[in-house]
Amino acid sequence: MSVAAIPETDSRKWFVLFTVTFVTMLYAMAVTIASVALPDMRGALAATQDQITWTITGNLVATAVATPLAGWFAARYESRSLLLIAVGGFIIATVLCGMSQTLEQMVLARIAQGLFGAPLVPVSQALVLATFPERQRSMAMACWGMGVILGPIIAPTLGGYLTEHLGWRWIFFMMVPFGVIAFLGLIAFVPRRPATGGRPFDWIGFLALSAAVAALQIMFDRGERNGWFDSMETVIEACIVALGLYIFIVQCVTGKQPFLDLRIMRDRNFVLGLLLVFIFGMLNFVPMVLFPPLLQELRGYPQSIVGLLMGARGVGTFVGFTIMAFAGRMDPRIPIAVGFFLQAYAGWAMAQFDVNLTTWGVAWTTCLQGLGVGFVWVPVAVAAFSTLAPMHIPEATAIFHLLRNIGSSAFISISVAVVLHTGKISYAESASSLSAWIDGFRYLSVTRVWNIETDAGLAGLSAEMQRQSLMIGYLNSFRLFAWTAFAAIPLVLFMRPARARTQAP
Repeated sequence: MSVAAIPETDSRKWFVLFTVTFVTMLYAMAVTIASVALPDMRGALAATQDQITWTITGNLVATAVATPLAGWFAARYESRSLLLIAVGGFIIATVLCGMSQTLEQMVLARIAQGLFGAPLVPVSQALVLATFPERQRSMAMACWGMGVILGPIIAPTLGGYLTEHLGWRWIFFMMVPFGVIAFLGLIAFVPRRPATGGRPFDWIGFLALSAAVAALQIMFDRGERNGWFDSMETVIEACIVALGLYIFIVQCVTGKQPFLDLRIMRDRNFVLGLLLVFIFGMLNFVPMVLFPPLLQELRGYPQSIVGLLMGARGVGTFVGFTIMAFAGRMDPRIPIAVGFFLQAYAGWAMAQFDVNLTTWGVAWTTCLQGLGVGFVWVPVAVAAFSTLAPMHIPEATAIFHLLRNIGSSAFISISVAVVLHTGKISYAESASSLSAWIDGFRYLSVTRVWNIETDAGLAGLSAEMQRQSLMIGYLNSFRLFAWTAFAAIPLVLFMRPARARTQAP
């Protein structure tokens, strides 16, 4: 979007900045707000633990698929109009989320929310860059980035309180006033800008990639319940993934104007940046999905406390972003490595919890994970685009954000599958070894709670075994989180230390 900046003396640019920052915060709230109410939604919608995560992964997949279209639509149909349509559709989809009566309705509404929310961040960013002169862009981008930070702080904190006192539907209804303010701000402050026309869009490559991404997500979400490749459904989904990727690659190689120009894959920094942002996406939201059901179902925490604990992650991210604002001249490889190490250490500390984990333990580990997110995000974008030719930036940005969202949605599904699968294995192992401890159940202190001579005692014993086994599943998922973060650190060493020549996305 190449348009002249508003003159520096014109105060309108600050109103534009405030408005698009608010719009960006709206998207960040939508991504994180559902996590705190997952257990309540699961009961109300009669869903299993792996099914209810579709309310998050469906939103992320829809955002990933629609993000590459945002720039093309903005170039063809004018960015202000696109944002008004996106925010309006977002408000309607959010209301439908709160009114949903079944899991299917909720997932469809969250997918619609993701589709309409996808243009909010990239188009808002483009408006900031187009509105401010070059000498003020760093400051403007820092202010705009606050929307990304404030969303994950406000959403779970306020959402937990509303869920506890008014019910889970109000986590969606509360976003409607935010959406209305954003809509009115766009009308009042954001000027119309002429569309630049853009280039033809590669619909074949886009649809092939979208089909592959959707099939891959469904395969991960339903694989554990279907027995993985013992199920014909999983086999069909795997075939769709393979066929979609094949068509996408062929189209990129042979198409006149492909969705992805494979020449950009010759840039080592960009390829490594894609790998790192994919891993970053994998790590980004997993703790926010795993902790609410863990804390509420295994420890009995109220939603308001869970919301505050999840908000601690946003505080850590805020601190990380603030530090990076004053460390912009540093070699980006250093904060990237530090950020992944902090996330790895936080994951490893989470894996040392037991079923009686404390509020402080959850607070400092989630805050540390958020600090790692704040250290990684900006420098990984700078490093990825630092050696890339400016002409390739638009399509490179699309694939960059696409992989980030795919990593988030896929790893959430994998992590939940690890919890359920290893939890079942632990329960079976505990049940098989129970006979070796049968004499211990004759002591009075034990029979008061788990009297194996009564149905109530057996039910209580089974429930405790299930609780302990599920905790083992969570710990295994946290170990996977930690090792994934550790695996990213060696990749940083292969990046070139070149300075960025363009604005990072």
